[in-house]
Amino acid sequence: MKTTREEAKENIHDNLVDNLQELLEKNYDAEKGFTKAMKDAKNERLKSFLKNQAAKHGQFANELDQEIRALNETPKESGSTTGSLHRAWIDIKAAVSGNDDEAVLEECIRGEKASVDEYEEKLKENRFPPQVASVLNKQVSEIRTTLDKVKSLEDIAEDWS
Repeated sequence: MKTTREEAKENIHDNLVDNLQELLEKNYDAEKGFTKAMKDAKNERLKSFLKNQAAKHGQFANELDQEIRALNETPKESGSTTGSLHRAWIDIKAAVSGNDDEAVLEECIRGEKASVDEYEEKLKENRFPPQVASVLNKQVSEIRTTLDKVKSLEDIAEDWS
């Protein structure tokens, strides 16, 4: 039988792993979403930007994978059902809107806002070990920077046509 302290420690561990797994899924989804957006984009500069963002989220996923493994747990290997549904929505929206770059950027903004919200919520509601908190804060900071870049790209997308 476990002591109260052992049980509490196990609950803290499980909560930490669950939070990291959810963020890992979110990054798998973002990587796939940016890759999809890159294929839909027409402008070469935009394609390059989106390719870099997909790679960045791939890097974030690798970092989270390492943190989960450091906790002696097995990381998830794919994104969420919600992410798959979002990509399907992008397909439908792109088909209806004529597959224009502005529509692609709007979906990127929506996805990155959702990522920022999830990171901020997890950071606010949980006390992560310093190493994990550092990784998460760095990642959310980079996502915010990306969000700002995507918003500015959306403003000039009309000039690319």
